[in-house]
Amino acid sequence: MGGTALVRRPGPRLAEGIVTNIQREMVDAGLAAAQHAAYVAALRDNGWRPVEVEPADDLPDGPFVEDTVVVCDRLAVLTRPGAPERRAEVASAARAVRDLGLDTVTITEPGTLDGGDVLQAGETIYAGRSARTNDEGIAQLAAALPGKKVVPVNLRGVLHLKSAVTALPDGALIGDPEHVDLPDLLVPPEESGSHVVLLGGGTVLMAASAPRTAAMLRERGLGVVTVDIGEFEKLEGCVTCLSVLIPD
Repeated sequence: MGGTALVRRPGPRLAEGIVTNIQREMVDAGLAAAQHAAYVAALRDNGWRPVEVEPADDLPDGPFVEDTVVVCDRLAVLTRPGAPERRAEVASAARAVRDLGLDTVTITEPGTLDGGDVLQAGETIYAGRSARTNDEGIAQLAAALPGKKVVPVNLRGVLHLKSAVTALPDGALIGDPEHVDLPDLLVPPEESGSHVVLLGGGTVLMAASAPRTAAMLRERGLGVVTVDIGEFEKLEGCVTCLSVLIPD
């Protein structure tokens, strides 16, 4: 596969990022910067060209760039994050995708949509109803992508849909049935095993915190690349949150 990977490096205020469903822990900004650099290197080593969205040091959640834009084919849907303090992150992401030549549409009030609530699996797009994404936002997403089947999904006890479930290269869904009702889920041994990024060629990127899930996926014939994102996991982040992949 390969293509462009939008990323944004963490700023000095990362530790102030929003925490909703877990207890706040101390975040080491220096360690987070090193983990982010290793994450970006893993994308580069697997055929993705990192493109940095301009820094946003005054926006603690800025490195979770996935929430600002949903890219489907050559269309970028600019989101309207459900947390008002995150909406300032979108403008710089918009400039980045426009610089790449993508067409854009924008989710507008009263709609809210976080990119972490949007899971693309073939021609189906699952959209999580969450504290950050409402029905109007999902309706606007569906209107922007008329060729896709958009399926709303209810969530329990997680921040985003992709906090609970993601898709494997063969289209199978891997996730935690305690948080989401979807059929035929492959259930991982660790909660963070629900989160994979498709790198192409039957290879996935996963967090180092899910070694048993990594072993399970290797037994299924997948290539698995692991990265330590422990400082971001303290902020309810996962491997999907830290990039937006735009295939060539």
